Amino acid sequence: MRTAGSAVPAPSRARRFLLRFWGVLILLASAGAAVLQVVGPPPAAPEPAAASAPPPSSVPVPGPAGAPAAATATPPAAATSGDPLLEAGPYGMLPRIGPDGRTPIRAYGRAFDRNDTRPRIGLAVAGIGLSDSTTEEVMATLPRPVALIISPYAPDPARTAGAARAAGFELLAGLPMEPANFPLNDPGPRALLTGAPDAANADRLSWALSRFTGYVGVSAAIGGALRGERYAAMPQLLGQLQEEIAARGLLYLDPRPGQPAPARAWGRSVDLILDEPGGVRSLIEERLQRLEALAREHGSAMALAAQPSPTLVSAVAGWAAGLEARGAVLAPISALIVKPQEAAR
Repeated sequence: MRTAGSAVPAPSRARRFLLRFWGVLILLASAGAAVLQVVGPPPAAPEPAAASAPPPSSVPVPGPAGAPAAATATPPAAATSGDPLLEAGPYGMLPRIGPDGRTPIRAYGRAFDRNDTRPRIGLAVAGIGLSDSTTEEVMATLPRPVALIISPYAPDPARTAGAARAAGFELLAGLPMEPANFPLNDPGPRALLTGAPDAANADRLSWALSRFTGYVGVSAAIGGALRGERYAAMPQLLGQLQEEIAARGLLYLDPRPGQPAPARAWGRSVDLILDEPGGVRSLIEERLQRLEALAREHGSAMALAAQPSPTLVSAVAGWAAGLEARGAVLAPISALIVKPQEAAR
């Protein structure tokens, strides 16, 4: 029998110690579970980063063969640095006569046998470069001796000129000049105008001549009814323009039928317009026959197409296919020009 104040046996103290120990553990485990419910599980260790993909190349991938290039303007001086037939102007490179006397007419003119005695027929088409699809059709269909007049208002005349020259065409720069029925017929914001100061017209001429390089001359035909008739009707203005053109070694194609050859520059005027009025195929074919007859009568003849419509392109291609069999030859404009009329007197 246990008496008061007697000691507790050792096994009883051990059991109480174990009960307290496990009670504390259970309490701590419960508290930890409560904390996890509140804050969530610890973040997972980050996985090794995958190798990053290389950035896309900045080099453009060529499109399908024959597809038009992107319409981005090429700085005029980029592909022409060091060319002796070019000089820097306020808007880009301007044509000039080379130090050795070589002219753009001779440098960029299409080869032609000058001893060929057959009647020579020239044809120039205006409004080139305003539409990619139309310009491509012209280059794919028309005979190479046809001259192309590239509009100064084309989105990328330098690109158009490069493609046309590579295809073998002779080029003219379209020069916007005040037309008949101005301002109803609008030649655009860079046109030479009869009422503009000389300095303004000189600046606009520099702009037009800088739009692209590699051309033999200029023409006031820039597409449709825009042919600079009112400006050209002023003898002093036209004479000054032709002098500037001649000083740069260029020819001048007067798009007004029946006018005399240029007085102060190498060139000529056209004998007829192929596609006016209306541009219908029967009219174009009749004009082509008339053009051929004029060449037989005078030895040469020159026509202008006001715009490169599909009807015009198809009619000219069909007519030209049998021209040599009929005893005539299609010639580049550089083979049809005559000396300045004032110099010939």
